[in-house]
Amino acid sequence: MSGLDTAKIEAVLELFKAAGHTHVSPPILQPADVFLDLTGEDIRRRLFLTSGTDGADLCLRPDFTIPVCRHHLAAAGAKLPAAYCYSGPVFRQRPDGLGEIPQLGAESLGRADTAEADADLLALSVKALEVFGLNDCLIRIGDETIFAAILEGLDLPTVWRRRLRDLFGETDRLNAAIGRMAGGASSDDDSRDVRLGFLSALEGADPEAAHAVVEDLLSIAGISAVGGRTPSEIADRFLEQAALASGARGHDKAAETLSAYLSLKADGAAAPKALRDFSTEFGLGLDTPLAAFEQRLAALDARGIDPSRLSFTAEFGRRLDYYSGFVFEIHAAGTQVEGPLVGGGRYDKLVTLLGARDDVPAIGFSMWQDRIAASVDA
Repeated sequence: MSGLDTAKIEAVLELFKAAGHTHVSPPILQPADVFLDLTGEDIRRRLFLTSGTDGADLCLRPDFTIPVCRHHLAAAGAKLPAAYCYSGPVFRQRPDGLGEIPQLGAESLGRADTAEADADLLALSVKALEVFGLNDCLIRIGDETIFAAILEGLDLPTVWRRRLRDLFGETDRLNAAIGRMAGGASSDDDSRDVRLGFLSALEGADPEAAHAVVEDLLSIAGISAVGGRTPSEIADRFLEQAALASGARGHDKAAETLSAYLSLKADGAAAPKALRDFSTEFGLGLDTPLAAFEQRLAALDARGIDPSRLSFTAEFGRRLDYYSGFVFEIHAAGTQVEGPLVGGGRYDKLVTLLGARDDVPAIGFSMWQDRIAASVDA
């Protein structure tokens, strides 16, 4: 298990409850298709999969955010705003060690005061670490809404905007894609394998005909789904890749703008000016996301977290697909512990994707108990 003092774990849970979070324990067995559809490749390939007697595909809970949101939607008479906290294991395949990882965390659903909610959750995670004796940790922040606004302001085909946003948070792959936009080669370009030949054949094809070709090929191979994607979705993906392959040249200005943005780094106090200078230099209208960014910093400052303590990194995004805006990580200072102690952020579309009738703004965080224990002992 985590090696943490159980009394301190209970103290953290009491801290969460005092902040208005109801303790919940979502089932360990979860429907696999939900995670296959809504999480990134990083978690998809690490699921512990099984099946029920009825043939339904199941998985061991790989995170708490989706199960907590499902719990909220299934609860009779559940109202918004709502706040939950939890403590228990998540299960992810990993190359060394057991795949059972103890976590603590908190989720906040339905608050319309976005900046205040962001500040409350980040401040709550900082207080929780202090209960374990970890002070002056390193706090890293990012904001996908700024990146999305930049993409909207660039003269790029829709398929490229979608592709680049999907890659946000995976820096190496994102930079490689931007390089291709500017006319550079990628490993895929160099290989010139059969797959690229197939994409070339699809380029410019009638979408319905291309769908039929891909679905027929999958049917011949006896494949009904891949990674939770239907044949139709796989066909869409092939068509998108064909468009990307054919449109990977001639976007030098967009590539320059994106590369300049992704290189930005500053402490929280200096970040607003750096972002506004960037916006002015490249002629982008970023007033709305930058105003929200500054409002969040002010809310954090009001909760005792000096913006100069924060580290803003433009390229930073979390690798789970459902994150959609402000994100943060907290790392131990001066230790060799790999990975964040806390990871969290905003996921405003997730609850709707899970079945809510209306949009539900939401933010939450998870604490990795094994890393916290290692940092305490270091």
